[in-house]
Amino acid sequence: MAKRPRKGFRKGPVEPRFRINLQIRVPEIRLVGDNLEEISNAVGMKIESGVMTTKRAYRLAEQVGLDLVEISPKASPPVCRIINYKKFLFQRKKREKEIKSKTVKTVIKEIRFGPNTDDHDFQFKIRHAEKFLQSGFKVKAFVQFRGRSIVFKERGELLLLRFIQELEELGAPEALPKMEGRRMFVFLAPKKIPKKASAKKKPEKAPKPAPPKEDDPAS
Repeated sequence: MAKRPRKGFRKGPVEPRFRINLQIRVPEIRLVGDNLEEISNAVGMKIESGVMTTKRAYRLAEQVGLDLVEISPKASPPVCRIINYKKFLFQRKKREKEIKSKTVKTVIKEIRFGPNTDDHDFQFKIRHAEKFLQSGFKVKAFVQFRGRSIVFKERGELLLLRFIQELEELGAPEALPKMEGRRMFVFLAPKKIPKKASAKKKPEKAPKPAPPKEDDPAS
């Protein structure tokens, strides 16, 4: 038999909550906002940013048909604005979506070598790395040392330096090859490849010269 969810249990992230209107129980607040001039015109008196009683700020919000919203509860006194609360939440969610859409996730592709990798295998893996970098992926190339092959650290370092050199047009190393345990590795970040210049326009053909006019026959 399925267990009943505990009372009050909520799934998913909880939206941050702002106290509004009568939920703001502190005696004083600091009123701020770029719409105070509009509010002043609506209520017929000069309203400036600064500390005032919460009751007064709430009455002003009521007069203009807006909400008193606490935007910085930890300030002393808390900072509030007189705004449309639903519109405020909508714009906030919109900004968060824009920021999230601009966030690029870094994908790392791994290329593995041994200290005795031959030239054919090396070139094969270079081609793979080229495709990864051209696709905008970061590449982690590493040399795995097993057993006694750990004595060939210098060979592994030379191999990774050659790897960097082969790909210098497409990727830039974040640092020199580094040893960690039985692995020596290096990260290559893709370079921004400039777009190819648009093809030059073909020069327009010069108009053909008009044929010479024949002389008028003698009268």
